[in-house]
Amino acid sequence: MSIQSPGPTEKGMLQFLAICDAFYPPDAVRASIEQQRRWYNALCVRFDRPLPAEMIFSDGMLQRIPIRRYRPREIATRTILLYLHGGGFVVGSLESHHAICAEIADFAGAELVSVDYRLAPEYRWPAQTDDAFAVLKHLLCANNSVVLIGDSAGGNLAAGLALRARDEGLPGVVGQVLIYPALGGDLTAGSYVEMAAAPGLTTADVAYYRDILQAPAGNEIAAPLQASSLAGLPPAFITVAHFDPLRDDGRQYAARLAAKDIEVWFREEPQMVHAWLRARHMSDGARDGFYAVCDAIRRFATA
Repeated sequence: MSIQSPGPTEKGMLQFLAICDAFYPPDAVRASIEQQRRWYNALCVRFDRPLPAEMIFSDGMLQRIPIRRYRPREIATRTILLYLHGGGFVVGSLESHHAICAEIADFAGAELVSVDYRLAPEYRWPAQTDDAFAVLKHLLCANNSVVLIGDSAGGNLAAGLALRARDEGLPGVVGQVLIYPALGGDLTAGSYVEMAAAPGLTTADVAYYRDILQAPAGNEIAAPLQASSLAGLPPAFITVAHFDPLRDDGRQYAARLAAKDIEVWFREEPQMVHAWLRARHMSDGARDGFYAVCDAIRRFATA
């Protein structure tokens, strides 16, 4: 008996999925790492957008880690936005989320730093979180306030950084924005079963990425849902896609934060699939979801 794949009905999302399938096959994880990256890079180029007017960006290094800084035409806050891209820890770069980062910086009126952390399988866990934490620590030690932002694998990193900063007593993280984050949920329960064959990302894909990363089982930085305590974390905005095996990771994390009286906003996009950020200029639902993300970032950055 075949598994029926659940999916959206919104016209813009159906168009988005068709384009994605043309550039990045649904069974892409069966290909070599090099091929996956070629497909992903081509997909990112397809959804590339002109940057907002007067946006300035520059590449550099922080703690020997490549970064890209974005400065919008109007700076409304001294808070720094730290962006960690998605891609299953296997694909993605400073280029893959270039327009997304620029638009967020422009909307928030804040400088944004994007991190080109090392990828698996060439570099296994904890290389990714260590790279991101080194950049965060540098920013915090310079007396900056920081909003952590990440999508998918980047959401995992952002949540882990919030935990690491808390545990090391580093002040200055004023918010965490987790966009369809992978937080280490149970692959045999909830949305991992209900949305196992969802378009854009399957539960088998999630299992593949976990195997590639090789993070130790039960480590709370690698799997924030398994953290013994979420007390003392900064306020959070968490958004998930309904048609996504990762959906319940975000739901459960939001509930656990709220249980510790952490200020948390939770939003579930009813017609969205994983990676819907790229559809923000062609889907009504993705556009509204992106505005909500940007609004939360601006709220944290200017509080």
